[in-house]
Amino acid sequence: MDIQAVYTLVADDMRAVNDLIGTRLRSEVALINQMGQYIINSGGKRLRPILVLLSAHAFGYSGQHHVSLSAIVEFIHTATLLHDDVVDASQLRRGQETANSIWGNEASVLVGDFLYSRAFEMMVEVGNMDVMEIMSHATNTIAEGEVLQLLNCHDADTTEECYLEVIRSKTAKLFEAAAELGAVISNKGAVEQQAMHNYGIHLGTAFQLIDDVLDYSASPEQIGKNIGDDLAEGKPTLPLIYAMRHGTATQSAFVRQAIEEGGRDTITQVIQAIESTDAIAYTARAAQRETEQAMAALEAIPSSPYKDAMYALAAFAVKRDH
Repeated sequence: MDIQAVYTLVADDMRAVNDLIGTRLRSEVALINQMGQYIINSGGKRLRPILVLLSAHAFGYSGQHHVSLSAIVEFIHTATLLHDDVVDASQLRRGQETANSIWGNEASVLVGDFLYSRAFEMMVEVGNMDVMEIMSHATNTIAEGEVLQLLNCHDADTTEECYLEVIRSKTAKLFEAAAELGAVISNKGAVEQQAMHNYGIHLGTAFQLIDDVLDYSASPEQIGKNIGDDLAEGKPTLPLIYAMRHGTATQSAFVRQAIEEGGRDTITQVIQAIESTDAIAYTARAAQRETEQAMAALEAIPSSPYKDAMYALAAFAVKRDH
């Protein structure tokens, strides 16, 4: 099964999710409607809501809460994007101008807050305390990951272990929650919930590691942002950490300077260091290991087309070029 087949499998559900997103985005405040529609409709892959749908169907869920929870997960993801772009002073996302570059930082932060609070309103309507526990813990962990990443910015001594802690909190946590929700609303036990928890955390980690790879190996048209954006922001991602540890003294010095000072002044030398140390291949192998662990976690759940789709999603995470 390829990624297009995954989208086809949940197409009816995703139409319902998108309809619900449109309905619940509405506000009497025009700017909220305008900004919310702009970012929600800006071409995201919708992987996190799809994960909720696949997980729920894999366990035979027959209600409607999977649609609500998919929209909730997408609202939370969108809120984090709005806040991320303000923190990073980003100008481009998914090949379009960021909301903060159009409407300003203040509006982006406040509309992000609206999306968070709307998501929690919708969670209350679902009426499941286990869902509330998972999602409240996830949003708290994501916030911690954001702060930890902020602390690591311009710190050239950040270790690989510390970096992985950041991405497991900041990126993988919402994948984990999305996957686990399907087991929870299907009233499955601890074994199934843990299996989906493990699948999600490893899938999300692999996804972020491939983002790190693409930041130095894809074109701006492919990834929808400028090459070396993480470098310009002084973020010590895994390719940089590896190149600095395994390059020559001169290469390490260039990478260290780039992390500590930010900007793109030495991007040519940094990319040469990344290429000559095989840092991209190292990071891709790390992503592949995470994918294999994600797939292994699925062994605990029953066979179905939805399980096959989750395998395909894991394969896509490491093979994608955007």
